[in-house]
Formats: sequence, structure tokens, C-alpha cells
Amino acid sequence: MRRLPPRLLALSPGDLAPADVERFLVRAARAIAAGLSGVLLREPALSDRVVLELALALRARLGPGGWLAVHDRVHLAVAAGADAVQLGFRSLTPADARAVLPEHVAIGFSAHADDPIEPWCASDFLLLGPVFDTPSKAGVKAPLGLDGLAREVARAPRPVWALGGITAERARAVIDAGATGVAVRGALLGGDNPVMAVQSFLATLSL
Repeated sequence: MRRLPPRLLALSPGDLAPADVERFLVRAARAIAAGLSGVLLREPALSDRVVLELALALRARLGPGGWLAVHDRVHLAVAAGADAVQLGFRSLTPADARAVLPEHVAIGFSAHADDPIEPWCASDFLLLGPVFDTPSKAGVKAPLGLDGLAREVARAPRPVWALGGITAERARAVIDAGATGVAVRGALLGGDNPVMAVQSFLATLSL
């Protein structure tokens, strides 16, 4: 049976260098101890070997009840025993990935407003954004806002995890707009106090 992400999903920073990996693992371990149960590993600058080692380390820290996804690198998701692979428009199509993945591995797809719906239908869940202004999408994608998020969720054939500028204070409104969960990068594993960040998000999302 394919497992979907937990309501709170942490994204790795996306710009790790090999020298940053151990420090990131320390932050991730603290966040997991505080209640974080889902991590998406997306580190395009790291080699396959380093990504696999990092994925295996996260898998061990998350334990059997935790949830792990690897972005883009389908072979590493399988090798690490990940629960899912996350794909984007530069990746294999969801249909092509499904042909080579074990049946139990879920497929996520990175979606944006007004995308064609075909790749959405071939995936198991969507990461959709940006909902709010975020430095990583500045000048690239206009934020959806809560109304735009609600509109996209309404046409989505799969459960949606919203991302982009989501803070603990905004998380409840994002869920109320129809998202199944939130995917968070800087506000969780990118900060200096991941324990407090996880606790704040979980408290908001449990309301």
C-alpha cells in the first residue's frame, strides 16, 4: 500500500554542500525527536553517493513509522527504501516512473497554477505552490494566495500539500483552503531552532 506524506512535511534546504550534510542531519534529528515524521530530500548539487548516504541516515532516524521521499532520483529512492519519489517537470514523467518503481512507492508531482492536469492524474499526491511570497520563487512564479490555492485544490485529482512561504501562523489557513498538508523548507529544517519550529507547526495543524 502506498503511503502519502504526513500533514507536516519538511523539505531539505536544497542547497547543501557535502560539508553541510552533518550539520543538516543534526538539525533533522532534533526536528524528528520533536515530532517531525516526514522529510523530502531534494539536494541537486550533491552526488548520488552523498544523497544515498543522507537518505539512508534520514530513513534510520525517521524509523519505520516515518515517511521519506527523494526528489527526482528514482533509483536512489528505491535504494534508500523511501516511501515516495518526488518528480517535477524536468524529471521522468509520473507514468514513466511508475513503470520502474515498486508498486508500494508513491509518486509526488510538483505542480503549479494552471498546469496541464495529465501529470497530476498519474501521480499519488501533489506539492502545489507557491502559496505566498518566497525567495526561491521570486520573479519566477507569482504566489497563488489562499483563494488561488483553493481554486487549484478544487481541480486537483489528487491530495495537495501546499508550499511556499508557509509559516506556523499561516498553516491553519492553508488547510482551511483545502490542502491536505503543508510542505515547508526554510521555516523548519533551515532555521536555528528546528524543535520550536516543529512544535509550533504541529500545534497549529492540530487545531
